[in-house]
Amino acid sequence: MSGLPVASIVCALIAAFLFACASVAQQSAAAQVPEDRSLIAALMRSPRWWAGVLGDGGGYLFQVIALALGSVLVVQPLLVSMLLFALPLSARFSGYRLTRTSWLLAGALTVSLAVFLVVGNPTAGNVDAPWAAWAVPLTAVVAVTVVATLIGWSQRIDVGWRALLLGGASGALYGVAVAFTKYVTDLLEHGLGHVLGAWQTYALVAAGLIGLYLQQRAFQVGPLSASLPAMTIGEPVIAIFLGMTVLDERLQVSGPAVALVVVALTVMVYTTIALSRDEAARRPAPEPAAD
Repeated sequence: MSGLPVASIVCALIAAFLFACASVAQQSAAAQVPEDRSLIAALMRSPRWWAGVLGDGGGYLFQVIALALGSVLVVQPLLVSMLLFALPLSARFSGYRLTRTSWLLAGALTVSLAVFLVVGNPTAGNVDAPWAAWAVPLTAVVAVTVVATLIGWSQRIDVGWRALLLGGASGALYGVAVAFTKYVTDLLEHGLGHVLGAWQTYALVAAGLIGLYLQQRAFQVGPLSASLPAMTIGEPVIAIFLGMTVLDERLQVSGPAVALVVVALTVMVYTTIALSRDEAARRPAPEPAAD
């Protein structure tokens, strides 16, 4: 490993582990809240949920250190390994064992997402795009997110699909937040007034807060193996979609690499859905809500 940034790799793996622990703690806390009770109020009183928040904070800290010591192409794929930490941890504390199928699906999802990030290797673009450029792509993402949320809210479908849809909606909004982060961060150099005066700041905050709420809802309604994969692929896919359609970013692929990216995307979608279906098949379906 003489040619690799070892310190960056170690920090990225620590970050992935902390993110995994945080997700397990938060899902465990949210799952104990009945859907007819206030989720946020209950979570505010949960020490386990706050432990998850601390885990997220530690994960972000090590992610920043990893990025300072190494490239995005090294760090980002390693962060995807949080799935391989989170799913067995969740199974251990929930009292069941992951099936061989679940392990294979989780591994395939992790590898395919890493391949997508490494091979696609999106270039940096123009972060200062006007509202006119954002309008159509952002509206499309919000519309898809709203539809996924409304369907995921229904108690008439099984928990696997509900957790997947709410998790995907959460990941999509996190992707929106990522797309605005660079611009808002750059504004800090010009003072707080510029940050507070930019509409992108409020879009970033709104996307992050609503994404966080939907994440906790996804944790509440279904198992981690159904929601976390959708969140994991939703964020980079939507961030790259907005980057390409709004910020003039491009995937640096040509020839056979294009086919590899398409295959990786296909595997990501298939394994995400298959994980939620595999989990739902091992759990009883909820009773239909009364009219």
